[in-house]
Amino acid sequence: MRILAIDTALPAVSACLLDSGDKTPIASESVEMTRGHAEALMPMIERVMAAAPGGFASLDRIAVTVGPGSFTGIRVGIAAARAIALATGKPAVGVSTLGAFAAPLTIARDERPILVCIDARHGQSYVQLFSGAGKALTQPTISANADAAALLGAGPGRITGNGASAVVVEALARGIQAEVAGELVAPPINYVAMLGMLAEPGNGRPRPVYLKAVDARPMAAAAPAPV
Repeated sequence: MRILAIDTALPAVSACLLDSGDKTPIASESVEMTRGHAEALMPMIERVMAAAPGGFASLDRIAVTVGPGSFTGIRVGIAAARAIALATGKPAVGVSTLGAFAAPLTIARDERPILVCIDARHGQSYVQLFSGAGKALTQPTISANADAAALLGAGPGRITGNGASAVVVEALARGIQAEVAGELVAPPINYVAMLGMLAEPGNGRPRPVYLKAVDARPMAAAAPAPV
């Protein structure tokens, strides 16, 4: 299977082309950025796909991170994946950003649970707890950092994700044994690709996972009521 993986859900834009059975991608690119995902994504995909004999026609599947993360970033990635899937006639699948952060730690043969924390701002994180082998132990949710730390019980545990430092501070303050086991801005794109290979195609239309209401308000709603 040859898969194109796309991630724009967090402050980075990434694309990767991977064949099943290979650990090293055919091509991969990732750039950290807080804005401009839409403008950066398609040129990056074109550069990555230029390394593929047969181009887009050689793809078997497209994977895209569906969140939680940035509202705008999630929409950009999903729209691109759906468009490529439509043009190639190949299925597109969604990959959780939380699961993609946990994936690299599951190969360490470490039984300690993995708490993934993605910064949701205002002292909150998107969180999910996984077993050391990668089995989801809780549903994805948004919670205060102190409540996120409590998911580890007394510990010991590993915390990863771009919000890991804030949550480990809360954990240690409460006597919970925990350590930061990774704090990348976004999950490694090759693991997004590998999880995409394992996902069920479903209806071929990845759907976003937001977990909270949008921060921005329409101008009409933000404006004061007339007197």
